[in-house]
Amino acid sequence: MMEKGNAVSAVPFNEADIAWVAASTALVMLMTPALAFFYGGQVRKKNLVSTLSQCLTIFAVVSLVWAIWGYSLSFGPSYGGIGFIGDLSKAGLNNITPFTRIPQAYAPQDGQVIPELLYFGFQLKFAAITPALIIGAFAERIKFRSLLIFIVLWSTIIYSPVAHWVWGADGWLHLMGALDFAGGTVVHITAGFTALAASLVIGKRKDLGLKEFKPNNIPYVILGASLLWFGWFGFNAGSALAASPLAVSALVVTNLAAAAAAVSWMCVDWAIKGKPSGVGIAVGAVCGLVAITPASGYVGIPESIIIGLFAGVLSNLVAKWRAGRKRFDDTLDVFACHGISGVWGSLATGLFASTAINATGHDGLFFGNPGQFLIQAAAVVVVAVFAFGGSFVLLKIIDKVTPLRVSPEEEEKGLDQSQHGEDAYSEED
Repeated sequence: MMEKGNAVSAVPFNEADIAWVAASTALVMLMTPALAFFYGGQVRKKNLVSTLSQCLTIFAVVSLVWAIWGYSLSFGPSYGGIGFIGDLSKAGLNNITPFTRIPQAYAPQDGQVIPELLYFGFQLKFAAITPALIIGAFAERIKFRSLLIFIVLWSTIIYSPVAHWVWGADGWLHLMGALDFAGGTVVHITAGFTALAASLVIGKRKDLGLKEFKPNNIPYVILGASLLWFGWFGFNAGSALAASPLAVSALVVTNLAAAAAAVSWMCVDWAIKGKPSGVGIAVGAVCGLVAITPASGYVGIPESIIIGLFAGVLSNLVAKWRAGRKRFDDTLDVFACHGISGVWGSLATGLFASTAINATGHDGLFFGNPGQFLIQAAAVVVVAVFAFGGSFVLLKIIDKVTPLRVSPEEEEKGLDQSQHGEDAYSEED
């Protein structure tokens, strides 16, 4: 077959794979507004516009960062050959056209190929949703200008190296054998442990513990979680990069893990509080989605349910533990949801991964390969320490240059008015 701009190739583009990955790319993009409503419904009314605006702006800013240098740092050839970060050979999408083939190292396991430009677009959505997850940790008190500075630097200094380590063809954790099908370490552990660092650096909200802070719109929370669940099918099943049986398996186990975690979180709430919480059920589902993310392309149906059940219980208990500790204020429990479930999911991959599901992966501990669990544990520790320590230092430096936090008066007024000059709901005369 002759293709525009290329010589004859033995392996043509696969239109079905292109269609599936393009659709998955759109599904993952939907997760940004879904997250905005999931978070926005949980904050107070005076901070709703701010939360929605932060998510949308992060998507726009990271889109540019990813195109200009982020993609190259993550998926370009390793600089110096040490597997730490990519070079700038693909900066500005240099030499990448609609007819440029995905590098063989990233090609779908069925041997077909998709354009690298599509792979860039798919990975862009991961790069954009990850820093948006973090804002839940410091919701209701971050200065918008400082947030934008942080997002640009964090995407460059924290996210891109970790993506290269785990997903880069010559990344050092990838070469060590670490498995992360769709972002348990790259997305959720980095976001969760950055959230922990941010909550410590920025400090707790004014009047925390003195007033009851209630969600302003629980239907938004449930709607946002439901749309996240929907978009996550592209997040996980799309990571097969092909319209293949593996994509089908990833889609099914993603749904079951989310369902299991929603039920287990609900049961814990019911047992402790006496009533099942609608917000809790929504958060539990998200925890299940987080936990299955690294394992989705490597585990079967029974294992996915186990992963989801444990995710709902563990994250719920950690969130309740955090609520009793007033020293740090992770507003929307990003660490409990993404950090804890991300760690569990990555470790569970080392327990339950099976080459019967994905021949390109490795068997886990329960399938005769205890070494895989140790590799997963090492990757978890390295990424968690790097994300927490690097983000802590980065936030401290930014705070010296421009304050991270709004003034007490601005916080009392609400970020909608103090940062954007708008209100979520107009007042009738």
